[in-house]
Amino acid sequence: MKTPFRDLPPEVPILASAAFLVAAGFGFIAPATPIFARSFGVSQAAAGAVVSLFAFARFSTALTGGRLVDRFGAQKMMAIGLFIVSFSALLAAFSQNYYQLLFFRGAGGFGSAIWTISATTVLLRVVSDDQRGEAQSTFQAGYLFGSITGPLFGGALVEVSLRAPFFVYAFTVAGAGLVALLFLAKSESAKRQTVAGDDVTMLIRNAIKIPGYQVAILASFGLAWAVSSVRISMVPLYVTEGLGLRPIALGAGLAAATISQGLTLIPAGKYVDSRGRKAGLLIGSLISLLALAIFAFIENYAGFIIAMALAGLGASFLSSAPAALVGDVMTGKSGRVIAVWQMSSDLGFVIGPIALGFVADQQSYKASFLVAMLLILPILLRSINLPETRKSHRPPPFEP
Repeated sequence: MKTPFRDLPPEVPILASAAFLVAAGFGFIAPATPIFARSFGVSQAAAGAVVSLFAFARFSTALTGGRLVDRFGAQKMMAIGLFIVSFSALLAAFSQNYYQLLFFRGAGGFGSAIWTISATTVLLRVVSDDQRGEAQSTFQAGYLFGSITGPLFGGALVEVSLRAPFFVYAFTVAGAGLVALLFLAKSESAKRQTVAGDDVTMLIRNAIKIPGYQVAILASFGLAWAVSSVRISMVPLYVTEGLGLRPIALGAGLAAATISQGLTLIPAGKYVDSRGRKAGLLIGSLISLLALAIFAFIENYAGFIIAMALAGLGASFLSSAPAALVGDVMTGKSGRVIAVWQMSSDLGFVIGPIALGFVADQQSYKASFLVAMLLILPILLRSINLPETRKSHRPPPFEP
């Protein structure tokens, strides 16, 4: 029987399984976190700070996480990062006041940063440059389906207890840590560097000079700000306030985006591998621009559904190609290089919702979508002249 993973190294489905468990657990606590914070008698802004601090902690500790990965190895640090997240979630479940909850969620952000950098390092090491897009798509699919599964049950758990989702989160992430520990600890492929015999640490200042790495950072930042942040923060308000529809109408749009991305993630990754990173970035940018244009200029429910489906398709390409680019250019110990790339995405998530909301408040939802388009345009323009980064596809050097 053929499986979706038949052509990939065994480490890839293992990482995807761990990603599923992490995302499912996070989905359990997503609806519970602000409500749990409010139970301590704090304001809505303070409750929101618990959610924001997790993302900020990921961003601010990523470089430290990258250094730890370079020093102690990605496999060991991956399990440690997941166990930090698990233990912090368990402590959060026992929080007796708001500040304890705030501190423990921040600690979880540090563990999450270590996990993401370690997992990406292993993922990009174990595959050839003809599989990096597909491997990243498979890994992202684990996250996507986990993020669908968790919220289905997280809301029901809140009815039972505000602390219960945190216990489940601790359990699922610990399970992911055990998966990493048991199945990846002895993987020789995960230990190797991207260049044979190269055990030198790749410096950020050297990586940032490489056009492919520059585009990867730009694309991840733009995707987080202009596509993902729009879906998470702007779309719910646009549907209920801009279009004047009931909240139930939002569900079909979110489903359209999720189904579209779920069906196209792995095909998009394979396309990025077969046709090149440049082609994938151009397609993803153009589709994302079209989706945002529909949001801005076709202000009805049909346009909203179409735009959401296109946004999911565009995200499939824009989430596959940047990781493949980083894998193409990284050499030796690259934890810090991966950390900076990951930070660009986290930064987009931190400031994107705030900036887009500010524009919507001061101008209109249309203006906010147009600003989001301005964040996609640089990706399109820089990708046009992007040189080939797949070493196996570069032309042989000219010999006079």
